[in-house]
Amino acid sequence: MDKSRFTRVPVPFPAARKAGPVLAAVVLATGALTSAGPAARAAAPRGPVPPPGCSAPQRITERLAGGTTWNMCWHYDSSAGLVLDRVGYRPKGEPRPLQVLTSAKLAQVHVPYDDGKAEFDDLTGFGFGYGLQELKPAECPGGTIRSVKVPDSGYVKGLCTTTRSRGHAYRMASDDGTRVWQEEGRDLLVYTVNKVSWYEYITEWRFSSDGTISANIGATGSLSPVDYDAGDGRGWPIGKGAEDYATSHSHNVFWRLNFGLDGGARDRVEQYDSVVTPPNGNGSPTTKTTRTPVTKELAGDAKSMRWWRVVSATGRNADGHPRSYEIVPGPSAKHPGRPFTQHDVYFTQNRACEQFASNNTLDCGPNAPTSVDKWVNGEDLRNPVVWVNIGFHHIARDEDQQPMPVHWQGFRLAPRDVTAMNPLTPADLATENGAPSSGS
Repeated sequence: MDKSRFTRVPVPFPAARKAGPVLAAVVLATGALTSAGPAARAAAPRGPVPPPGCSAPQRITERLAGGTTWNMCWHYDSSAGLVLDRVGYRPKGEPRPLQVLTSAKLAQVHVPYDDGKAEFDDLTGFGFGYGLQELKPAECPGGTIRSVKVPDSGYVKGLCTTTRSRGHAYRMASDDGTRVWQEEGRDLLVYTVNKVSWYEYITEWRFSSDGTISANIGATGSLSPVDYDAGDGRGWPIGKGAEDYATSHSHNVFWRLNFGLDGGARDRVEQYDSVVTPPNGNGSPTTKTTRTPVTKELAGDAKSMRWWRVVSATGRNADGHPRSYEIVPGPSAKHPGRPFTQHDVYFTQNRACEQFASNNTLDCGPNAPTSVDKWVNGEDLRNPVVWVNIGFHHIARDEDQQPMPVHWQGFRLAPRDVTAMNPLTPADLATENGAPSSGS
């Protein structure tokens, strides 16, 4: 096969700031995890640290319909692109803002091709951050486009902050049919677009009026015009007849989340699993749910009726329940080809130099591992970082040209007991906490 067809057209970025090499083609056995020794992890962490405060241009504040106000800072990284810092919100009725995340960002876009001839780490190996695109007003309806300083490059009008409707936030009819309570939900939308070769990635964060946070990346742009080879035996025919085959590939997207619920640094992680027992005779099936504290670093796999939450070490809602956020992964085609892509979530002890899920280019010390799977080595989780991996296997289709429709990958963070009631509860239902006195 002609390997030249995989030559990407890179986005220029300063040679002095170029990231490390593309991942070496060494495939470990499926399921194997290589642990770093204590000496490797003991190296003094070196890496980006969120700024202690942010000026007005780096601050985002939005009060949404329903009374919820979101606050956060942002900065821009030459590899990760958009980084959000100190993300929190103040629901209606709460006496103070509630911090959720210390920082949140993309942590890698790993793109292996099906035929094994090419593999890319788009964040740290292909200049993702330097490909920030200028946005036109029509791309940010009703919002504000902010200027972003791209390191070593200059300013780009590339950050959109706006609001959008998301349909029903809730609906409830009274039992006697005389009343309907309903409200349309509203989201704060924060996004950038980064161009890597022919692909364009939309990095999108949504902050909902009910406290939900949604992280998504949308791939659009164009199929690579040099990725067509009818003799490759893989991919999908694009165009007339069966002459041009677009080579199939995967997009394995990672996010890095450093929680900080209620401003603390010692959140805890819990895993929940439910087991259903078939009915006995004429009875009904039963379900038992168990809680497992995650006290050590973990590489976790999603399965039916399994979920995780991050729990505040100090904060409780008005009912006395610990505040937490549940991790809700979206649809994923998990890629088994690399150890770091074989799990859906990773929980690691926070280290400033461990910033990218693969091809980590920061200095963690001599012989330190460079991928998230190797950072899971049994350490106590005293200040956990959450890594979410969502995969998409892109088998091209005729409709992918031209331009290519956006395909989305992502997950949600759902508030669980952050407030004692729905933060959008209407005033005349505010006393209905616990068993409702009169039903719905």
